[in-house]
Amino acid sequence: MLICTLGDLVLDVIVRLDGPLAPDDDALAQTLVSAGGQAANVAAWAAALGARARYIGKRGADLTGRLVDEQLTTRRGVDVVGPLAGRTGVVVSLVNVEGTRSMASDRGSASEFTPDEFEPSWVEHCDWLHVSGYALARGRLADTALTAARVARDIGARISVDASSWTVIRDLGSHLFRERVAELRPTVIFATEKELHALGDQPWPGVTVVVKRGSRGCTVLEAGVRKDLPAVPATLIDSTGAGDAFAAGYLVGGPALALEAGARCASHLGAMP
Repeated sequence: MLICTLGDLVLDVIVRLDGPLAPDDDALAQTLVSAGGQAANVAAWAAALGARARYIGKRGADLTGRLVDEQLTTRRGVDVVGPLAGRTGVVVSLVNVEGTRSMASDRGSASEFTPDEFEPSWVEHCDWLHVSGYALARGRLADTALTAARVARDIGARISVDASSWTVIRDLGSHLFRERVAELRPTVIFATEKELHALGDQPWPGVTVVVKRGSRGCTVLEAGVRKDLPAVPATLIDSTGAGDAFAAGYLVGGPALALEAGARCASHLGAMP
């Protein structure tokens, strides 16, 4: 099985606080610097779970870009393709003592990936093309995602999309974001409850909707049937990337593997396997 992902490859800087921040003073923390980005995370987890994986996206021809490329290819076994130009983005995740996180995101040149830079050979032989919802909200990258999805469908691949962020949906506009998702013609949509609400809580005929519910497991809505599945028990260390691990697990092996991968990710610091 070959899973291709399209979206961001960035430098993740994760800061896990040992206690509350102290204004104008120091606070103890653990830090981790790693390759990241939703599409890159899904590719890394797909590879870790036994699939072949390819990341497709634009990143900078800079030191940071070389660092994240090397980590994804050499350490994670992911094929990395796409144009090199501009600068590589950085996402800072601040994780509190309960394990939940807030992010400050700089996507760099990822959103400047244009359709004329896309090579159809990048999706040859893929079984799934997974599109990050962030890609649908940023510049020419949204057009590139639609181009890639059209090419992938023509060769028989299935399309999945992650809604990614309720704030991104809100800022772009629910109607426009929903239109772009519909244009992808996905087989599967991954979303949290807040993301579904941001999209208007409307049905998606003919599409399997997988609702990520964190410690409450997941809900699979398919052909009018609802199936609630409990979470795999885990000690929450850091929720960063758990939804990406979940999506990769679902694409590779279905809901059971999705829940297992999400729990595994949440049990350590960082988004990568």
